[in-house]
Amino acid sequence: MIGIDTGNTAWVLLCATLVFFMTPGLALFYGGMARSKNVLGTIMQSFFLIGIISVEFILIGYTMIFGNDIGGMIGGLDKLGLVGTAQEVLDATNIPEMAFVTFQCMFAVLTPAIISGSVTGRMRFAPFVVFSVLWAILIYNPMAHWVWGGGFLAELGALDFAGGLVIHVLSGVSGLTLCILLGRRRGYGRMPMLPHHLPMTILGASILWFGWFGFNAGSALGVGDLAANAMLTTQIAAAIGIVGWVIAERLHRGKPTVLGAASGAIAGLVAITPAAGFVTPLASIPIGLIGAISCYVAVAILKNKFGYDDSLDAFGIHGVGGTWGAIATGLWATTMVNPDGADGLFYGGGLLTPQCISLVVAIVFAVVGTFIIFKVISIVMDMRVTISAESLGIDISEHGEGAYNQSEFKSSGRFITSDQNSLV
Repeated sequence: MIGIDTGNTAWVLLCATLVFFMTPGLALFYGGMARSKNVLGTIMQSFFLIGIISVEFILIGYTMIFGNDIGGMIGGLDKLGLVGTAQEVLDATNIPEMAFVTFQCMFAVLTPAIISGSVTGRMRFAPFVVFSVLWAILIYNPMAHWVWGGGFLAELGALDFAGGLVIHVLSGVSGLTLCILLGRRRGYGRMPMLPHHLPMTILGASILWFGWFGFNAGSALGVGDLAANAMLTTQIAAAIGIVGWVIAERLHRGKPTVLGAASGAIAGLVAITPAAGFVTPLASIPIGLIGAISCYVAVAILKNKFGYDDSLDAFGIHGVGGTWGAIATGLWATTMVNPDGADGLFYGGGLLTPQCISLVVAIVFAVVGTFIIFKVISIVMDMRVTISAESLGIDISEHGEGAYNQSEFKSSGRFITSDQNSLV
């Protein structure tokens, strides 16, 4: 058996814990932006997926992604239930396969949680869980295999260092599709639906930024110059993302906001994710800047123009930012940074073509797959809460609890919030 590199192994395990922390961070990021009557339900959608998706990934997800390739479309069942992985060591970086399994599990958990930001306040919890599990099996796992597991997009030459295509484009576009299928929240466009706790959102954004170093730098699967490059490009893109969003907001609306600064950081992080281990630190500046401005336009202008209710802007940031990141990889990637990558357009290479093809595949697959899963579940389950439950809030109607110490009383065996909270 190949000897284990303890330094690389420690790094990957550390980064796995950082990526794990991102899902609770996402829960707080989304929870702060939700209305007070929906904060616990919003957090629960992310937190519960840590449990159910981890189980799914161990039982079947890992083998579907990294099992022996079947026709470039899916992994075989040779690693079903992690059979045969306990004593294996990855040749490239000499880490135990179990460490790699743990790292990839955290990616699988986070991805469907991102979708929840598009449907906050109106989707029932049970069908959301069923949707997320089916989506993970039928959408995420195949796409991850196509790009990371030796599937046809990898053979085509598409590059995705840490999940721009597999995670952000897939979840963002699926979130947009799902929110359109569900319909708008009651009162959307006619009454304010403002974030109820911005400090919570900033805390969540900070946790996400912290965890993103594991997300991107950990994807090098070892300690070295590639991990260092990925960490630095991650920091620069997030930093310039804040600057870009705040300037755009100041010019467009007249005042910069704290929520805008947090959103800009996340937009920059999303944009650099597919490129972090393929581009130079200088290239991360235009990638993060253009990514943040593009996401701002999607959130502040396009959403209002087209009227879709992407509640917490999962598509506006993850879908749009991931799309730009995939394209930017095709422009700025260079083998001077990563010899195992390819040269982008600005370095005389032809990477942009496979990047665009893979982007189209991801978008179409997300739209069609989400539509089919939604329609099938709708046959046996009501996807959306009732009008009265939506007015009451999903915290009480779906989970029977409230987030804050407000006036509550029991009526007919359930908790009812005060009239004031029902309007927040």
